[in-house]
Formats: sequence, structure tokens, C-alpha cells
Amino acid sequence: MLTFYHAPWSRSSAILWLLEELGIDYRMELVDIRAGAPEEYRLIQPSKKVPAIDHDGTIVTERAAIAIYLGDAFPEAGLAPAIGDADRAEYLTMLVYHDAVFDPVISAKVKGLSYISNDYSFGLFDDMVANMERKLSQRPFVAGDRFTLADVIFGAGINFTMNILKGLPERPVFKDYLARVTDRPSYKRSQDQDAALAAQVPAFQAMFAQKGM
Repeated sequence: MLTFYHAPWSRSSAILWLLEELGIDYRMELVDIRAGAPEEYRLIQPSKKVPAIDHDGTIVTERAAIAIYLGDAFPEAGLAPAIGDADRAEYLTMLVYHDAVFDPVISAKVKGLSYISNDYSFGLFDDMVANMERKLSQRPFVAGDRFTLADVIFGAGINFTMNILKGLPERPVFKDYLARVTDRPSYKRSQDQDAALAAQVPAFQAMFAQKGM
């Protein structure tokens, strides 16, 4: 049994899409990170963050690690280049790049952090944007010519940071990429499911009421 620890409209939403993309059975355990997850949840995730999974007693945290683990655990889905595949190195590189570079540089940008490249391991925002523009101009997907689980993670990341957070510039190459990767039934299913779950979260209920929604 696979248990998925999730908070709607959060970083774990990418893993919800990923699970729908894989088409595997899972049980969802909701974690209200906005009200404060219970202390015992630290046994699953030490910072009380999401996502996390428990697969038959094996606990995995962090989006990149979860994507790598599940892609290898369910190879029949064909969404993770296998060991020995020419695309494997770039697939792993981009999954880790998302969480180790893409995400933190955007957070730093949005929070107005001023620094030079050597100050932090994740480098500069402008370097990340140039790198992503270059890669997505050269190929249709982040790891090559085929859709992989790395595109689920980057699709969710680019969509949120560009369209909602407004932290990533709206470049044509990013818009074209999003159109390709989100035109999938699994994406639409996960979006509908997440919206229904968010409507049950007290913090979002209060936000909706304040906006008269």
C-alpha cells in the first residue's frame, strides 16, 4: 500500500499529479500544514512539510526523491528512463535541479534576497532563467524528447511560479512548455481533486469568504 501525505495547493500538489500520471493505487493522508501539522507527523517528515510517501513501510520525502523512487518502482508506466538509458542522467539532473536550484532561487527572488552567486549553493536567479530558456528552446521536454516524471515536477513548478506566484518571467518558451505538459488527463484530474480538497481546508475557506467566493 502506498500512503501519500498531502496538503492541497502546496508543493505536494506536484506529487498528486505524478501519482495520477502513474495510474497507481494510493491512499491519501491529508496534512493541514496551514493550521500546523501534528507533532507525530515529524516521524514521517522531520520538518512537518509535505509531500511524503510511505510505500509498504518505506518512507520517502522531498519531491525529487519521491519522483525518482516512484518512477523506478513502477517502470511499467514508462515515465522514468531506466539505468543505462541515454536520457537517465539528464532526467536525474533536472529532477534535482528543480528542488536544489529552481525552487530556492525563485523563493529568494520573491523575498527580495540580495546576494552574489557564491553566497548560496543554488546560484543566481538570472542564471536559472537563462538555463531553463536554453534547455526548453532546444527540446520539447526538460529531460529530452519524451515526457517523463521530471516534466510533472517542472510543469507544476513553472505553472505555480509563473502564473500564480508571479516570480518567474512570462517567457514564450515557458508558456509553450506548459501548454504541452498540462494538456494531459492526469493533470486535469489532479487539479480538480486538489481544488475540491482545498475547499475543505479552513484557511482556504476563510480566504474564499473574505473574497466573497
